[in-house]
Amino acid sequence: MPQLVSTVTDLRRAIAALKPARIAMVPTMGALHAGHVSLVAEAKKHADHVVVSIFVNPTQFAPHEDFDAYPRTLESDLARLGDAAAIIFAPTAREMYPDGHATTITVKGPSHGLETDFRPQFFSGVATVVAKILIAASPDVAVFGEKDYQQLLVVQRLARDLALPTSVLGAPTLREADGLAMSSRNAYLSPTERGVAAKLNLILKDVIAAAQKGDLRAAETAGIDALYKAGFEHVDYVAIRDAATLDHIIALEHPARVLAAAKIGKTRLIDNMAIG
Repeated sequence: MPQLVSTVTDLRRAIAALKPARIAMVPTMGALHAGHVSLVAEAKKHADHVVVSIFVNPTQFAPHEDFDAYPRTLESDLARLGDAAAIIFAPTAREMYPDGHATTITVKGPSHGLETDFRPQFFSGVATVVAKILIAASPDVAVFGEKDYQQLLVVQRLARDLALPTSVLGAPTLREADGLAMSSRNAYLSPTERGVAAKLNLILKDVIAAAQKGDLRAAETAGIDALYKAGFEHVDYVAIRDAATLDHIIALEHPARVLAAAKIGKTRLIDNMAIG
């Protein structure tokens, strides 16, 4: 079974005991599912030992969001991981943000637009906690899922700009049998909402097909319309962007990505797919 630690001091001590072995990190907010397990499996390809952090980070939630309701399932998370991880880092909020904590990190570039337009606090919270975790653990590799594609690019930019000694790698999105991207928030969906949610990935495939015909703006608009017709109650965005920078593009001259965020009931879903 993995070693469970809850302080930065104990985390560093546990990792030091594994050196000089190569270390990989998988940061999570818990409520682990098969998608998280796939990230751990990917991390093991690049290191001798994997460290998994489990921390529901308060600074990335706005007051009206689901911080209090977000599932906290440490016992079942440990059971799901089994022996796949060497160390589990499960700190308290006070450990990560002690009294008087006054430092935040802002990453520009890939954080501009999309999620930031609707969750302006999100990436500052993510960047701050990820920086703290990576500095505490100093892993050789960190693995993040492509399901949160904008977040992946933000963390990669963060690691480069701060010259962190960690390679940040993306891992493919794991999907349910009907194509819905795996997410801890899928547990919020009612059976009817779950049926609607399954249409998101199909609509993104249609957007890609339309974009490949040449008119990217028309493809985005058609995607938004299709989501509303499918039963989504609010669509934040369907956007086709440069895959490396998330800059706006007018043609598919380089690898691109279609990204979407839409809400059904109380659940906000995000997804993305590669184009080309």
